[in-house]
Formats: sequence, C-alpha cells, structure tokens
Amino acid sequence: MAKVQTNKIVVVLSSHTPSLFWFRMDMMEEFLARGWRVYALANEDESSWRDKFEAHGIVYRQIHVQRNGMNPFQDLKAFLSIRKELADIRPDKIFAFQAKTIIYGGIAARSLGVQEFYPLIAGMGSIFLNDDLRTRLVRGIVSTEYRLALRHCPAVFFQNRDDEALFRDNRIIRGQKVVMLHGSGVSIERFQPTPLPAQPAFLCIARLIRDKGVIEYLDACRMIHGIHPEVRCMLVGPYDTNPSAVKAEDLEPYIRDGSVEYLGAADDVRPYFAQASVFVLPSYREGTPKTNLEAMACGRPVITTDAPGCKETVVDGENGFLVPVKDSRAVFEKMLWSVDHPEEIAGMGLKGRKLAEESFDVKKVDEEICRAMGI
Repeated sequence: MAKVQTNKIVVVLSSHTPSLFWFRMDMMEEFLARGWRVYALANEDESSWRDKFEAHGIVYRQIHVQRNGMNPFQDLKAFLSIRKELADIRPDKIFAFQAKTIIYGGIAARSLGVQEFYPLIAGMGSIFLNDDLRTRLVRGIVSTEYRLALRHCPAVFFQNRDDEALFRDNRIIRGQKVVMLHGSGVSIERFQPTPLPAQPAFLCIARLIRDKGVIEYLDACRMIHGIHPEVRCMLVGPYDTNPSAVKAEDLEPYIRDGSVEYLGAADDVRPYFAQASVFVLPSYREGTPKTNLEAMACGRPVITTDAPGCKETVVDGENGFLVPVKDSRAVFEKMLWSVDHPEEIAGMGLKGRKLAEESFDVKKVDEEICRAMGI
C-alpha cells in the first residue's frame, strides 16, 4: 500500500451522481484508506447527496453537467462549473469517468495546471455505435474534444481492448499509457451466492435504453411466456433521458400481456438476483457491464452478447452464453435451454462465482487503479 499522504487531494468526476455513489464507492474508500482526501463531483443536488457521501468520509459537490445532448451553451456551463470547483479544491489528482466529465474535466484540469488527470473509458455510447450522417458529424466533434482532454494524461484506463482500438483508430490516444482493467469490479463480500429459486426465473437489470438490449430481452420474454407462462421474467432499472430511451408506452404491452414484470429502479439489486435463476443482458456494447459481474458473484449464469465489454464476462457454455447483438431469437433460445436444464444452470452459476473471485474482485481492480495513479 502507498505511503499515507494526508495532505493530498483526489477528485472523482462523474456526470451521474447515482453511478458515482453506487459504482465508485469501493474505489473512493480505498483512496481514503490510503490517506487521501476525496472530493466527489457530479450532477445532482447537494442537499440530496451530501450526507450520503459524508457518511463515507467524502466531500460531495454538485457540478452543472447534463449527461446527454450537444447544446453548446449547456456544455460551456458544464466546463465552467467543473473548472470553478477544481480551482477551489486544487486537487493533486483527478479520476474521471463518463464522456462529458472526461472531456470538460480534462480540459479544465489542463487549464488549471493539474497534470495528473486519469480518465476511465467505460463504454462508448450511442455516438460510437450508430453510423448515420448526424452521428458521424457528432462523433467527429466528440473525438476532437477527447483528443484535447486526453492529450497529456499520464494514463488512460480502459475496460476492454475493443474500446482501446476504437480510440486508437480515431486517433484520440497515441502515446499515452494504457491501463486495462477488469471492469469496475464487484464486491464478492457484498454479492454472495444464494439458492436458485424452485421455479425458473429470468432477470435483466439495466437503464431502460435500446442500446442495453432491453427490447431484445422483452421480445425474448414474450416468446418464453408463450411456451412457459409459469416462468418469471423480471426487468429492473430506471427510465432514462438517453436518445435511445425505452419509454413507458414501449414497455406497457409486455407488462399487459404478462411477458415481463417491471419492478422499477432499485438501489440494492441483491434481492432481485436472489429471485432469479439466470441473468440476461443483451447489450449492444459496454465497457464491462457491472450487472454481469454482480450476477456472477451471486452465482447466476449470464446470457449476454458477443459484443465488446460483454464478451469479456462470459466463457460461452461455461458460466453462461454469448449471443449475437440485436438477436431476440438467439436470446430466447438460450433462455429456453436454461428452463429445460436446471441442473446445468446451477453448475454454470458456480463457475461464474469462481470467475468473479479470480478476475473481477473489486479489491484487485482498485489496487490496479491506485498503482497506476500513484496513490
């Protein structure tokens, strides 16, 4: 462990406060344990979040950044808000994830002379998934912004080689050091195996956007329901403002005909894993999906896509199955196989738990981050 440096400050930047709190708390607590003062900066109101972060010894401040959209006035506001907070805090190091806080945080850090800016590229988003004219134009702008933000970074964190290759192909990174992480990691103490339910049940946990494969999951659930109406198919996750968002009216027909149970958003997803026998995430692309790792730690097999980020979590036929992107039929076939093979499913879940312990333990991931950042 690094030498304790109680006068040192690290800032963690995010454009989404719940993601910062739920997905980065283990890392921030590790920073604290190593003697660093930690500031967390994200988009939601301080009155709702300050006490939650302070309970962990972390100072929370709001920055005015919108996760989605390309409004130049809003983006300028985001840059100025981030720069103002960084100028006040005067951090020694900055860790940033999510596109806008990486871009505007990186540019703000450079303008203030903060040399140690460490971005995590955890998924590419819709502008790197689609290829229509408007998306190509936006991608060109965003790629330029990324280049400015990352030009002098000591290291850039990635969660899969495909994302790294995409950044190299678009000449966003060149000589920077690249550190490859096993996703965000998962707490194997907090997420523990539980007995499988007596009746087969499926679960998808995701923000309700099309890029997460939510529609493919819903269609597969409808096919399962037509053959096995007794089988539960659960969906957990919040509605979203993303351009590819699934709206309530899109979801309603599947709820009405009994294909799926929509259980809303949840802060603690462990009770839902306990009710499921198999986890399903047909996402189009990820950094590394944390829900897959949580499912594995809970001893659940995972049906996911052979897509960047997702494919790194599953050894096909061992701890789950890989299916093609945007293929509801393939998702259905693996779900149907799972219904018919409960004993094999239990064994696959145990293999997933072992893989989570060996490769995706959050303590190992945080150790790698701290080593690269010199914390």
